[in-house]
Amino acid sequence: MTSPTQAELDRYLEKIEKRLPESVGRFLHWLRKPSSLIARVGVAILLILGGIFSFLPVLGIWMLPLGLIIIAQDLPFLQGPLLKGLQWAEAKWSKRS
Repeated sequence: MTSPTQAELDRYLEKIEKRLPESVGRFLHWLRKPSSLIARVGVAILLILGGIFSFLPVLGIWMLPLGLIIIAQDLPFLQGPLLKGLQWAEAKWSKRS
């Protein structure tokens, strides 16, 4: 059974999947499946580390929130704060549009 927070987080991830190029969206969809746990954790850790080392030329700060969003599927204590952050960002974005 999924919590309301997990369901809302899933809604945001589906929106992100739709905006990505098709191949990347399919990869993210596959990564979110329960059977992809090991790959999901590995990708999330690499993205988080890439975000931490964003001062290097190839890496970027964008990697940190993406890694946290991916790992939040498996760490419920991250779901609430990430959901609040996504809601805040969506509200700020809609005010600008």
